[in-house]
Amino acid sequence: MSDSVSAHQHDPEPARRSPEGDVEGGPEPVPGSEDDPAGAGTARRKRGSRGGRSRSRAASGSGPVRPADGASEGLIGEPRPSEAIPVLPLPAALRAATRPKIGDTRPAPLAPHPASPEPRSARADNREGVASPASAKDDGNPRRSRRRGSNRSKGRGPETPPLAPLPVTQAATGPRAAPGSPSPRAAGAGQVGRTIQPVRASLDDEAAEVDPATLERRRGRERKGRPVGRYLMVVHVAAEATQIAVLEGRNLVEHYVSRPADDANEIDGNIYVGRVKNVLPGMEAAFVDIGTPKNAVLYRGDLRHDGDDLEGMPAAEAGAKKGEGKSKPTRGQLSGAAKNARIEQLLSPGQTIVCQVTKNPIGAKGARLTQEVSLAGRFVVLVPNSDTYGISKRLGDDERKRLRRILDQVRPQHHGIIVRTAAEGATPDELSRDVARLVAQWNQIEALAKVARGAGLVYREPDLAVRVIREEFNRNYRGVIIDDEAIYHEVKGYVASISPELADRVELTLPADDPLPVFERHHVHEQIHKALDRKVWLPSGGSLIIERTEALTVIDVNTGKNVGRSNLEETVYRNNLEAAEEIAHQLRLRDIGGIIVIDFIDMEIAANRAEVIKVFRAGLARDKTRTQVFEISELGLVEMTRKRISEGLVESFSNTCPTCEGRGIIIDQTLF
Repeated sequence: MSDSVSAHQHDPEPARRSPEGDVEGGPEPVPGSEDDPAGAGTARRKRGSRGGRSRSRAASGSGPVRPADGASEGLIGEPRPSEAIPVLPLPAALRAATRPKIGDTRPAPLAPHPASPEPRSARADNREGVASPASAKDDGNPRRSRRRGSNRSKGRGPETPPLAPLPVTQAATGPRAAPGSPSPRAAGAGQVGRTIQPVRASLDDEAAEVDPATLERRRGRERKGRPVGRYLMVVHVAAEATQIAVLEGRNLVEHYVSRPADDANEIDGNIYVGRVKNVLPGMEAAFVDIGTPKNAVLYRGDLRHDGDDLEGMPAAEAGAKKGEGKSKPTRGQLSGAAKNARIEQLLSPGQTIVCQVTKNPIGAKGARLTQEVSLAGRFVVLVPNSDTYGISKRLGDDERKRLRRILDQVRPQHHGIIVRTAAEGATPDELSRDVARLVAQWNQIEALAKVARGAGLVYREPDLAVRVIREEFNRNYRGVIIDDEAIYHEVKGYVASISPELADRVELTLPADDPLPVFERHHVHEQIHKALDRKVWLPSGGSLIIERTEALTVIDVNTGKNVGRSNLEETVYRNNLEAAEEIAHQLRLRDIGGIIVIDFIDMEIAANRAEVIKVFRAGLARDKTRTQVFEISELGLVEMTRKRISEGLVESFSNTCPTCEGRGIIIDQTLF
């Protein structure tokens, strides 16, 4: 018996196919054993059935077999069982348990084998020509050698050594994920490289050297040793969300809500490596997978393309001029070869592109993308690979000329620059540092995009508090009050690096210092509750009714309790003036976007109508969001548009009613 088993270890008889197509030498009995000395098994499989020779050999325990998932044998960097470890015959119960079945998608699991490696004498016998489990052949019945994709090497060369695990460097891929942690795509970060972390905005740069006179001029006004300003920013941090309130005097004018680790909805400004899923010529748009639950949309007007890379358009047809080099990437109204190109010629399914989110997902709509990537700094905005050049129109002519002379010296090659309003009074050193920091960030983003595998995030915007301070904070703010120590230190360090003269205006207020919450102390909660109501009262007794629909927002102006004193025209005129100012405030506070229709009370005098529109536009001028207002129509209606950036204040604090599904009514089912 021992001789028979030993012979079977070194000279197994694998299954072979007869001329009729049946399999000989099946799993039971084992060929070469005492149960079947002749080696003729009885198990047969019909020709054309699933399994074939691979499953017969795996079930019979002969030949190389891949280990089951989770087994330690056969891992990368370890010798394969078929090369150095003898395979023992399996017991009948184990053979029945591991026998593959029709429909299996994985190979049969490997039976346990002795931990001791093959003796040196056996390996020496193999070199001298003695048959081994991996190379045993039947002289009387020659058979074709099997082709195992990963085991074959091209040509006849020396045996390939075992593969070692791929190195993962900390600098290239970031920290290794902990066992059991979700995949990057499941977390909303996408599959970027292996464990590559996205680039984040640098917030700890050293402050530029500024002379004391300039610092004193930028410090702003003070009264009795305390800063004086028109605005105040209050930051409240909770486990559920971070809220930022901007007060003008004591009135709440802006409110932001950001939930922690929201990589699916709060992604405005993030840069992704996206993969085009499908192109819709009829809509002149393409849907792009960026690793978020909803595919983002990229319109043709937001494309940026090289004219030499057009699909299906030869250079002659594009009308390229002689001696003209490679066309520069363009945006919007494309030029050159891309001017009359269709979107299906510019994009194709499966193509990988670098894009930036310009609008967060709203409702059932996905995020909106653009290929005109921009990185915002404190004083400038960098537009990589572009010739864009501009200065904020809110600056004076003399300041614009001064900044233009500075930009001619610090502008990087092959990149565009847009100067922000905050650059007023900035020194050349500050502008140069800001530009150098943004260029370094873009180089990191570009390097990550080149090694990215699949769709994923390559640049993440900083936290909401830092973003709002970057966009808004200046000497017109009398202070920033924060009730969280971690965010306080982050914001304090950022302000000290960009505007050291304003760093002392960032304050920390902990619950231990003042038992009254920071929002209650500044009457923020009270004003939020009023902003969530559909009815807004005016000082004279009139009212506004604000109704939001799927297509537009309707605002109705009523006199309400306002009865006036002199005549009807004067009463209506004064009521409409109050309504115009309050509507501009409510649009900014509630962040209402899209088409807006305002029903003012009819006025007979044309001068009164013109004055109401003038006051309304003056109120909207303080809003940084772009608006467009038309004149009052004959029906007393004002049509306007406001850029839609987010869902709005009401949607941030509410959920759709599951009973009425947002309609506000319940159908009486007893009548049906």
